Amino acid sequence: MSTPDLLYSEAEDDLRAAVRSLLADRCPPSAVLAEAEGRRPYDPSLWRSLAAEMGTAGLLVPDKLGGQGATAREAAVVLEELGRAVTPVPYLTSAVLATTALLGCDTDEQHVARLLGALASGRAVGALALPLSTPPGGGAPPATVTARGDGALTGRVTGVAGAAGAEVLLVPAEGPDGYGLYAVETTALGAADAPGTTDGPGAPDAPGTAETPATPAVPAAPGVTVEPLTPLDLTRPLAALHLTDAPARRLAGPDRARAAVGRALTAGAGLLASEQLGLAEWCLTETVRHTKERHQFGRPIGSFQALKHRMAGLWLELVSARATARHAADALAADGPEVPVAVAVAQAYCARVAVHAAQECVQLHGGIGMTWEHPAHLYLKRAKSDEIALGTPGRHREALAGLVDLPAPAG
Repeated sequence: MSTPDLLYSEAEDDLRAAVRSLLADRCPPSAVLAEAEGRRPYDPSLWRSLAAEMGTAGLLVPDKLGGQGATAREAAVVLEELGRAVTPVPYLTSAVLATTALLGCDTDEQHVARLLGALASGRAVGALALPLSTPPGGGAPPATVTARGDGALTGRVTGVAGAAGAEVLLVPAEGPDGYGLYAVETTALGAADAPGTTDGPGAPDAPGTAETPATPAVPAAPGVTVEPLTPLDLTRPLAALHLTDAPARRLAGPDRARAAVGRALTAGAGLLASEQLGLAEWCLTETVRHTKERHQFGRPIGSFQALKHRMAGLWLELVSARATARHAADALAADGPEVPVAVAVAQAYCARVAVHAAQECVQLHGGIGMTWEHPAHLYLKRAKSDEIALGTPGRHREALAGLVDLPAPAG
């Protein structure tokens, strides 16, 4: 087992600076608040700048397939910054989950390579059609969709993150030959590059786009209906996907499909820890800033010993969270045998730290922290949503106990 490298490289620091600069200019808290109940699942202009112009959508994709040829370490840095800004973009769902699932298929096949190229370039957004709460481990989850011999899909999947506005849906389904992974294209991928296109993927009038969290189901393509749900976290829309004889193409058979889906869920859970880390860091930084400026009894409230202890304790939690998140990203980059353990540890710990940091941020801001005008509630909702995404902390602790052969206490 190799020694994990928890430090950031110079290239990773440069990537962080570039992403942070973009988000500071294009995605300040005021903009996120304004868009929280908007018509679009995400800002297509911001996504185009982040995914296509900066090339972050293709970090996990090899050069020969149209990507950047980077690793999970670089993707983790991007997710840290997206967590710091609770950025409403489909990076986790498209550039990590959907992309990793495609990488698990036969990339020598022209259709798979074409889809990967579209996602890596930012021309298209993809979504893995599984509930966001689906944990990794234990094999691929059972399919709730069935496939006919011609590939047409019928069924329903609920709680899918990133489905609204996605041009490529990767759907696990049970077909005549058993379990498989199928691709449903809701939009012709070439349309994103057509002359005169200004809004790009996910624009307000694009098929499948939800106007508000309560918008009725919207036909996205023949046989495909996206029903927006009302999520706790308005910056990461969820939807129920209804398929009725939807045209699809089979990408992988039983064994390969199960492995591809399992690999995508593992990578998503491991890199989600970096988003949770970035979220917690913003909460602590903002809380420290506020307690320095807010005065009571003629002195900054941050000088009160009780508050110092709370913030110092939170800082110690963040140090450990950074170590576990970086370990998970480094293990995923190396693709070594320690990946399951590193991912389970990262999710079991970072999810709790993110929620604690967001709760402290709201509480230590006092009355203003409880208002809609302050962004603290966005971080708390994202933290709580992330806590159950891709497996709860309890589910990951249970998985970790099995991985390290730690028996449960005798009942």
